[in-house]
Amino acid sequence: MNKDFSRREFLRVSAAAAVASRVASAASSAEAAPAGMRGPFRGTLCLFSKAVPQLSWRELAQSAKQAGFGGIDLTVRSEGHVLPAQAAEDLPRAVAAIRAEGLEVPMITTELLRADDPTAIPILETAGKLSIPFLKPGYYHYKFVNVLEEFQEAGRQFRGLVDLAGKHEIQVGYHNHPNYIGASIWDMASVIEPLDPRWCGHYFDLGHVCVDSGEDEWKIATSLVIPRLKMIAVKDLTWKAGGPRRWQATTCPLGQGMAPWKEFLQVLARTNFRGPITLHEEFAIPGVADSQGRAVSRETVPQVMSAAKQNLAYFKGLLREAYEGA
Repeated sequence: MNKDFSRREFLRVSAAAAVASRVASAASSAEAAPAGMRGPFRGTLCLFSKAVPQLSWRELAQSAKQAGFGGIDLTVRSEGHVLPAQAAEDLPRAVAAIRAEGLEVPMITTELLRADDPTAIPILETAGKLSIPFLKPGYYHYKFVNVLEEFQEAGRQFRGLVDLAGKHEIQVGYHNHPNYIGASIWDMASVIEPLDPRWCGHYFDLGHVCVDSGEDEWKIATSLVIPRLKMIAVKDLTWKAGGPRRWQATTCPLGQGMAPWKEFLQVLARTNFRGPITLHEEFAIPGVADSQGRAVSRETVPQVMSAAKQNLAYFKGLLREAYEGA
């Protein structure tokens, strides 16, 4: 056999195998779309319940439904709509109240970091029984004493949590967030890549990538997470002067910040992604919502939900254009 031909064949087959391996490892929520086929987004558009902590489970569902959402990303954490220590009892009640209003609960947001957390089994076991498919864990910190050891310890804890979640058929999506391990995607991606793609992947936040990593880094990050994409967090951010020598990343309404949602959704549509997409209402509204986007009182909840409705309508327009060519 000709040596040059063999070498070319080897390189071609090796490259094809690498691509095939990446595609094969993709989670069920991000499968390749058949060529030429387009259709509406079939995932669930969720309200992140953090924005309206004053509402009961039923009120939360009613307000979200009225604003046009199809589901709730339910907080199961300190100061959340369900407290971790009471998850076994309260999570079924909360989900029943939300589902009674015709909405889904495709994911829960937690503070879980390790399998030996005393609340881990009750939360995961209950969520599994309720057929809640996705979970967002908490965040790991760099202490900046020995970042390599800190990263390795975070990876060890995360692997244990994913293993436990998989036993309850819960998929874990790790959220990239500034100031935590995983902010740059690359570090936690190296932890996620070897794990079972059925139970572990990314909860991708385009807004955070754009302020954390520069103008075009979102393209690299998107390519990296797509094969393991579980959920998507929707927000927009911009930079504002935060002092004499620095700038501060600030959350803002969709379309007013740096996140190229139109371009990102066009990429997303080609993958036939159908996992949950959560709208994060996290920008301040003077006298209405605090710096985290939470309603400051029960009286201001309608204004917060009105802003959520406007953001959702804007996002739905981009989603329709990307998925349906509308």
